[in-house]
Amino acid sequence: MIIAMLTTRTSSRLRRLVMAALLLVALGGSACSSDGSTSADTDSALQAAAETSIRLVSPSEATTLLADPPTGLVILDVRTADEFTSGHIDGATMIDFYRDDFADQLAELDKDVPYVVYCRSGNRSGQATSLMADLGFTDVAEVDGGIVAWANSGQALVSGG
Repeated sequence: MIIAMLTTRTSSRLRRLVMAALLLVALGGSACSSDGSTSADTDSALQAAAETSIRLVSPSEATTLLADPPTGLVILDVRTADEFTSGHIDGATMIDFYRDDFADQLAELDKDVPYVVYCRSGNRSGQATSLMADLGFTDVAEVDGGIVAWANSGQALVSGG
């Protein structure tokens, strides 16, 4: 019910905070249950969560990351083809969030390389990074405010496909 209340109008940061709180409640509840799980089960779940780095970065932080990229960095644009063509971050790969096979396309990506993910304003990229966390991606930076914030901060865009 709480998840259903997190509409598209809710900020991606708030959605992540609520999801993190729900995860902690669920982990705490399982540690206290009598289903045979142990604190070791909870500890390994917390360790797995700690090994996954899904974080929100400002356009400035993203620029710094792109200036000296870690090995294998993928810049992932989750907007539509028309949006991508009208202007995107140089070197970005596009996977359209609205395609029926979006989750399948994400699942095919290398989960162990770093990603910078963005959309127009942060809604789709917030949902995409949540899905990436569920799929086991280990290093994902989401551009806070998306391409709108990127452009408004004076960062360069390239046009075309």
